[in-house]
Amino acid sequence: MANIIVQKYGGTSVGSPDRIRNVAGRIKRYHEEGNHVVVVVSAMGHTTDELVDLADKITKNPPKREMDMLLSTGEQVSIALLAMALWEVGVPAKSFTGSQIKMITDGNFSNAKIQGVDRSRIDAALNEGNVVIVAGFQGIDQHENITTLGRGGSDTSAVALAAVLGAKECEIYTDVDGVYTADPRVVPHATKHSQITYEEMLELASLGAGVLHSRSVELGMNYDVVIHVRSSFNNNPGTLVVNEDKIMEKLKVSGVTAKNDQARITIADVPDKPGLAAVLFGDLSSKDILVDVIVQSSPYNGRNTISFTVPKKDLVQALPILESFSNSQGAKKPEINEEISIVSAVGIGMKSHVGVAAQMFKALAEKEINIEMISTSEIKISCVIPRIHAETAVNKIHETFGLSKNS
Repeated sequence: MANIIVQKYGGTSVGSPDRIRNVAGRIKRYHEEGNHVVVVVSAMGHTTDELVDLADKITKNPPKREMDMLLSTGEQVSIALLAMALWEVGVPAKSFTGSQIKMITDGNFSNAKIQGVDRSRIDAALNEGNVVIVAGFQGIDQHENITTLGRGGSDTSAVALAAVLGAKECEIYTDVDGVYTADPRVVPHATKHSQITYEEMLELASLGAGVLHSRSVELGMNYDVVIHVRSSFNNNPGTLVVNEDKIMEKLKVSGVTAKNDQARITIADVPDKPGLAAVLFGDLSSKDILVDVIVQSSPYNGRNTISFTVPKKDLVQALPILESFSNSQGAKKPEINEEISIVSAVGIGMKSHVGVAAQMFKALAEKEINIEMISTSEIKISCVIPRIHAETAVNKIHETFGLSKNS
């Protein structure tokens, strides 16, 4: 049985006819080496954004089912053009939509979860000698409605296919050539990892490192699929995302991020009674609003203060919930600060090293940066700081933990 390789190409990689031809040339080399190649592609360039704008010109409140029907067309263009480009260079290829390969999902339009994939049609096409090209980001529910998988959905499609097909690894091609210790645009001396653990990648993905989507990393971890993040513009080896036991030297800190899309909400004078936090965060959860850092002060005179962060984009939905809660509890009006950043240090080595938090706090103090909130996990320390200091903070923390090329 030939080796199965699953590759995913993002929107930038297939953003023009020239780039599609470039991708076809890369796939041809793998095919000629005797591999079975399954390729997942995103919509070209900014196609998805353009389709969203089109819908917006029709209605401000489109039905989610119809939105998925619209957005899924972007990938259909990419798969057909890539199949044509492969035929043009002498490589037989067949393209399939998510529904054609029966990528079955739940019925949660715009953010569907994959429940299973029928590999029979893929196997048949591979056995005929074809490269198989699959539309990423989409599937069908049990009623045969087209569904989309949400942000980063093509990564998720690719890792799911790699798991189902038993592929050796899943190559994710993007416009960066791996996972770095920090965003190279912010930290010029950031270094590229040759390997990183699923756990570290999950934290970095959820903290704003846009290289991989967290759901794809979770799938890779659950099914032990090695994910290889590579650039589609060169042939350099990228970064392998692997199990912790495959990494010899576990870095104390392997990445530093800044997340600038959050707002901090503070509600003062909340009665110190059991169950109030459950009510507030339950109401936010019912609207799919993701709460990140939470801090509650010690009670004073039977009252306390709750502070937490939410994505800025969810503020419009969150406000009525916050105001209703404050009014019903006789608390102060919610204060909202959009000028914050969450800077984080992530590393599997934190499990076995002490003093990481102290080092990070000292680094921020040396730059006279005030910490407004702190959140920790076994492999992560996050600090909420004023947005204006985000870049300085990331560079200082990066330097403190010796992550730079020249350190």
